Amino acid sequence: MTVYTERGQGSRIADFFGEHAQVLSIAVFFAACMIFFSVGSETFLTSGNILNIIRQAAPILIVAIAMTFVIITGGIDLSVGSQVALINAVAAVVMAMGFPWPVVVVAMIVLGGGLGFAQGWFIAYQGIPAFIVTLAGLSILRGFALYLTQGYSIPIQDAPGFFALGRGIVAGFPVPAIIAVVISFLGYVAIRSTKYGRQVVAVGSNMEAARRVGMPARWIIASVYIISGVACAIAGLLIAARLGSGSSNAAVGFELQVIAAVVLGGTSLMGGRGTIIGTVLGTFTIAVIGNGLILMHISPFFTQIVTGAIILVAIWLNTRIFTANFRFGRKG
Repeated sequence: MTVYTERGQGSRIADFFGEHAQVLSIAVFFAACMIFFSVGSETFLTSGNILNIIRQAAPILIVAIAMTFVIITGGIDLSVGSQVALINAVAAVVMAMGFPWPVVVVAMIVLGGGLGFAQGWFIAYQGIPAFIVTLAGLSILRGFALYLTQGYSIPIQDAPGFFALGRGIVAGFPVPAIIAVVISFLGYVAIRSTKYGRQVVAVGSNMEAARRVGMPARWIIASVYIISGVACAIAGLLIAARLGSGSSNAAVGFELQVIAAVVLGGTSLMGGRGTIIGTVLGTFTIAVIGNGLILMHISPFFTQIVTGAIILVAIWLNTRIFTANFRFGRKG
């Protein structure tokens, strides 16, 4: 009886580690990065630098949470950086016209959702691959931002309430970080505990099977791009509020960081599986690496090399772990 119990406990432990292998691995990697950079730089673990990392990571985390939903459905959104730049620029232009900032914030969120729906419609209802649609969006939306601003930065003036969104601090925490935490919590609850979250996972696992059991599969796919657009709008507004200006050159390379964070966190590019906790850890790992390299006086351009390498290794491990789990399940 004792032997049976021990085997049962050992099996449960093995199942736990197998199920959460990717989240645990990114947690270990994140801790290793923290230790490495704290040893390499005396200023890394100072409260000011930690708050700076959190503030700068907030827009990436917000979009990465939305990207997790997109990738769980088996899709991808390469246009997130361009969406952020367009919202960033349009908000600055509209505020320069004299519109009050609360109205601008609401209007930009609606615009972001509209941009997401437009792309989601082509993907879900017209059958065009997400890679193609969002790659086109990457070019078109950045082009609109450049045309609107003519390549110049548009200053935002006399909007202290708006600036507080990007620069404010509440109870010692940056406002952007608080917003990112709230959105992360909502994303976690949505995936784990709501009908919509279960539908997103089901559509990503097998769209045809989900459709046959009565799920609105096409609408689910379109909806995740709406979520992505809204998240990009929030991120664009936070960046504009922090910098005090709007620019078509904002968020260059943003999509690389977002996708790296999601994939590094263990969300499967094949769809049907993802974790918000992993995305949060992946986002802060990317942010810590970028910050730590700068503090160690390593060229910031090297960060792109590291990020690209992380994506490649993460996808490789992602595929290997997924395949291993599948084989284990087949044997079991």
